[in-house]
Amino acid sequence: MPDTTELWTIDQAAHHLGIQPGSARGLLSRRKIQRVDTIRHPESGRPLARYRADEVRALATDRRPGRRTDRA
Repeated sequence: MPDTTELWTIDQAAHHLGIQPGSARGLLSRRKIQRVDTIRHPESGRPLARYRADEVRALATDRRPGRRTDRA
């Protein structure tokens, strides 16, 4: 059975989260969301990490504005 998991680059994840790519990398790392694989950019050849889109969406839901996560 083929894997139909949607994968996003850090740029796509950052856009969905509404933050800069550098901030998205840190946020994903702090929340223990690991990259699935790394591909090469088709033009520049630079490595691009990819993350599961469903995990990024779940993180975005948890990060609603005005909601503090440091309180129980």
